[in-house]
Amino acid sequence: MRILISGAGTAGLCAGINLTRAGHQVEIVERAGHLRVNGSPIDVRGAAIETAREMGILDAVHQHRITMTEQTTFVDSSGTAVAPLVVQEINDSPEDIEIPREDLMNILRDALPDQVDLRFRDSIATLTDDGNRVTATFDSGREAGYDIVVGADGVHSRVRALVFGPEEQFTEHLGVYVAIGDAPAQASPEHRTTEILNLPGRMAGMAYYRDKALGMFEFRSEPIEYDYHDLDAQKRILTEAFAGIEDWKVPQLLKNAQDDPDLYFDVIAQIHMPVWHRGRVVLIGDAAHCATPMAGRGASLALLGAWALTKELDRHSANPEAAFSAYEQRQRPYARAAQEFARGGADLVVPATWEDIEARNTRLRAMQQR
Repeated sequence: MRILISGAGTAGLCAGINLTRAGHQVEIVERAGHLRVNGSPIDVRGAAIETAREMGILDAVHQHRITMTEQTTFVDSSGTAVAPLVVQEINDSPEDIEIPREDLMNILRDALPDQVDLRFRDSIATLTDDGNRVTATFDSGREAGYDIVVGADGVHSRVRALVFGPEEQFTEHLGVYVAIGDAPAQASPEHRTTEILNLPGRMAGMAYYRDKALGMFEFRSEPIEYDYHDLDAQKRILTEAFAGIEDWKVPQLLKNAQDDPDLYFDVIAQIHMPVWHRGRVVLIGDAAHCATPMAGRGASLALLGAWALTKELDRHSANPEAAFSAYEQRQRPYARAAQEFARGGADLVVPATWEDIEARNTRLRAMQQR
C-alpha cells in the first residue's frame, strides 16, 4: 500500500521503519524543518524493549543509554535538600532504558529505509476519504492519493482535527504546564543530582546528563489560550508564571529558557478517544492516547503502537479497518495503564499549597527510612 504518515516524531519514524520493511510505500511529512529533539531524556521500558529488539535498534539504544541522575532531591529556597524522591514514586517498571531524546531520534532516522520519502517543512491541509483511497492536500500546495493515512503528529494532531474533530473534544487538561530548556551555564560532568524547588503550584528544577544541564519548570494553571506554534508566546507565559521569584536558581533558569531557541513548552493534557480510526485514517502515539510526560511512557507507547499497527496490517492486508480495530485492541491496555499512572504526577511534583509541599516531603522522608 501507499501510506502517508503525518509527523516525524518517535511514533512516525517507528511506523515508517516498520511499514516500509513490511513492503509498503511510505511517505512521512513533518511540519518542522528538522527532527524534533528538544526536551528531556526519555525511557524505553517494559514490552517496548522487546519491540526495540525486534526492530533491530536495541543494541544502538543500549550504546546510548544514560543514567540521567544518581538521585533526585527536593530543595528549599536556599538550595538545601529537604526530601528525596523515592524511586518507587515514579517508576513501576523493573526494565527501563533511559536515553537522550536526540539519540533515540537519530537512531530511528538512521534505521529509516532509504526508500522512505521524508519531507520536512510540510504538513497536511485537507484529507478526503472516498472509501478506497484518501486524497491529501498539503500546505505546500501538493496533492496526492494514499491507501491509508497514519496520524502520528502528537497531542495537537492536525490529522485528528481534520478527521475526528476539534482537539478540545478529546483533551483532558490536567491543570499543569511544563517547560524544559537547555541550561549550559549550569552544566557539570561531576553533577548528577537532580534538584527540584517547589513553591505553591510551581516547580523549578535542574537535571543533568553527560555534559548537559536542563532547566525544568512546571506550574498549575487553568487552560491558557495561545498559539502553541508561537515560541515567543510560550516564553512570555513561562516568565509571567515565575515573575518575581528570586529563590534558588530560578532567575538564571528563566534567563536560560528565554535564550533557548528550542525551548519545549506545552500543556500537560491527556487525549481520550473512543476510537482511534475512521475509514482509511488511523492515529498512533500521542495523537491517539497521549498520557503526558508525567507517565514517562510516551516513547514506549510509540514503539508498541507502530509495531502493532504494522503487524495487524500484515494480518488483515485486504481490510485496513479490520487491521485498525485489531491494532486498537492490542494497544489500548498499554495506553490506559500509562494514562492512569500519570494521574498522580502533579500532586507529587508540583503540590498546590505549602501544606501539600510539607506533607509530600514528610511522606518521602519516611519512605526513605524504611
